[in-house]
Amino acid sequence: MLVGGALAVSAAGIGTALVPGSARSAKQQFAGATRRVTIYAEALPGNLVGYGLAPGQATVPGPTLEMYEGDTLEVTLVNTTTQRLSIHPHGVDYSTDSDGSPLHNSFNNPGETRTYVWRSHEMTAAAGRRFMPGSAGYWHYHDHAMGTDHGTGGVARGLYGALTVRRRGDILPDKQFTVVFNDMQINNKVAPDTPMFEANLGQRVEWTAIGHGSLFHTFHLHAHRWADNRTGMLEGPSDPSLVIDNKDLNPGSSFGFQVLAGEGVGPGAWMYHCHVQSHSDTGMAGLFLVRNADGSMPAGAQEAIDRFHGHVHNPAAHVHGG
Repeated sequence: MLVGGALAVSAAGIGTALVPGSARSAKQQFAGATRRVTIYAEALPGNLVGYGLAPGQATVPGPTLEMYEGDTLEVTLVNTTTQRLSIHPHGVDYSTDSDGSPLHNSFNNPGETRTYVWRSHEMTAAAGRRFMPGSAGYWHYHDHAMGTDHGTGGVARGLYGALTVRRRGDILPDKQFTVVFNDMQINNKVAPDTPMFEANLGQRVEWTAIGHGSLFHTFHLHAHRWADNRTGMLEGPSDPSLVIDNKDLNPGSSFGFQVLAGEGVGPGAWMYHCHVQSHSDTGMAGLFLVRNADGSMPAGAQEAIDRFHGHVHNPAAHVHGG
């Protein structure tokens, strides 16, 4: 499945949703598909490094990888650079030799190819009417070996991407966007060169937000809101999840949600940005263009885009108290 320009590696079909305590055997519950993907780590212009699905296709961020709970993903990483690097996942299961850290001698030397095995599991019933969580969530992967034993150099230069683990029965989106707040940049860019994401009115859009670097941020999306839970959608009238449009996005954290583009507000050029004022002032902002349902440009949107590109992203230009 090709979504938003990035390969989504997933099971061939969607099974029934997990029913905790159901009569399914443990073997049936955890049976899943094994998927294989090859990732190429490559040097990019501007002193960046990226992951890609084929030689010459590396991007920042890297491709969005997907799996369903119960699946195994075998990631073969080809290091085409002159430095050691790795790929380390969040949220899934793996052995020490697939950890992607120098602590376990789990990395690729320059020119080396290595396979990392990521597993996932479903929610299980536990004692006391409780449940042990499964792997489903909006996670991420990144380098853990370039520059330092924690991959500080690789992360700073763009070696990161989104990892989505779905629960069987989850609603699939029409579009997927990945937003990474990496120190004072978004996807290693600053405004007005930050990504402009596009969807048509009413399309189901899935956002994955990831934090990296050493600074603390918040992620805000104009005119759209989501439930602060695993999917961004309420599960019923009594679901206690808060409905939000702004959430902390700190180093190493990630979250995701789905929205219907322009729901309740219509098409237009809507901003997304860090809500730490000094961060947005210096370029941590981008645009979410919601086109008309037929894909045409809505009235006023191009003018808003032009104004965004003309903004001066410099805190010194701001007059306090004015």
